[in-house]
Amino acid sequence: MKPTADALIQSLQLQPHVEGGYYASSFASDRGFDEQRALWTSIYFLLKCGEVSHFHRLTADEMWYFHGGESMTISMIHPDGRLEQVQLGMDLAAGERPQVLVPRGVIFGSAMNNPGYSLVGCMVSPGFTFGDFELFERAELLAQYPQHQEIIHTLTR
Repeated sequence: MKPTADALIQSLQLQPHVEGGYYASSFASDRGFDEQRALWTSIYFLLKCGEVSHFHRLTADEMWYFHGGESMTISMIHPDGRLEQVQLGMDLAAGERPQVLVPRGVIFGSAMNNPGYSLVGCMVSPGFTFGDFELFERAELLAQYPQHQEIIHTLTR
């Protein structure tokens, strides 16, 4: 039987994330990248029905791995203003991929494609710190990228 989102949140000890959804650190390299960051870090990340991961940006690459539930769309605004939307999931015939790379410096967020939940893993290298994390407000992104107003309204507060 497929677990519920709430059962996964409890079992994996997930906590609310500032970008939306729930997360928990799962693994980190025992090697340092520098004095403040591990070489890499990994988390579990879960979205429940109706939740989104709001637009944010990291200073490091982030690899997303699909674990279960519903597929999701990762929306990325590249530095040149280009919008790219990639499907993370297991329906390969429909164009979904079980792994998606979000390059450093790209503004990105995500939303599920169907009701339910989506459980993914995210690995960041060099390792994640909140000092490397920037969350965006709607007005700021609309001023910079008015051509993407529909997705900006969906993935911002």
